[in-house]
Amino acid sequence: MNEKVSIITPCYNGAKYIGETIESVLAQDYKDWEMIIVNDGSSDNSHEVVHEYEMKDQRIILIDQENGGSANARNHGIRLAKGRYICLLDADDLWYPSFLSQQIAFIKEKRCSVVCSSYEHIDENSRIIGRVDRCLPVIRLKDMYVMNRIGCLSGLYDAGTYGKVYLNEGLKSLRDDYAYWITCVEKSGTAYGNPKVLAKYRVISTSTTGDKKKLVAVQWRFYRSYLHLNPVRSFINLIRWGLSGLRKFS
Repeated sequence: MNEKVSIITPCYNGAKYIGETIESVLAQDYKDWEMIIVNDGSSDNSHEVVHEYEMKDQRIILIDQENGGSANARNHGIRLAKGRYICLLDADDLWYPSFLSQQIAFIKEKRCSVVCSSYEHIDENSRIIGRVDRCLPVIRLKDMYVMNRIGCLSGLYDAGTYGKVYLNEGLKSLRDDYAYWITCVEKSGTAYGNPKVLAKYRVISTSTTGDKKKLVAVQWRFYRSYLHLNPVRSFINLIRWGLSGLRKFS
């Protein structure tokens, strides 16, 4: 059976960090992977940086497209993916060398279709900040409706069981990854969290994650418009989500 992992990486003006991200993939002790990097209309030298790696390793595949947003770029990559397993790794996040081997062993141990892991937070200079984001050992759909319990960089989905899952481009690249993992959990019923710290999530001050007021509004709209939760439940979930964020970076 195909045991290849397809790593989907959207890249928009990501030249500053994409090399470090690729290096973390090249360092994996699990070697059966392809990394599909979709250059989403970047105006910096992202193409040149990725192309240099592409020329050195045939497992790295560079796709150039006009800017369509991260959901569109990810979907482009997923359509081209040949692997049984799908990972979504952003152009500034990092994996520890045993990420793939550990997660594939974990998904087989649990006999499931979705797993994630715990992960650290790093700043623009790759220094560890805040607390480790500890995943739940068992993740059910009701847990996902409170907040995204699957860190996108740490998720592994077995498309061999239920087929490929695509992102909702109607969300305009805001919480599209959250919706993606909800769909994956809906299909599988249950996801499992590996307590081991296997990845590093980069927090950039100019990103949506760094813009707290905007992020709160996006989260609220997601509860109300996408999940169709009532105002009371949406407010309770928003408070729980906010407190969780404060604990991470305290």
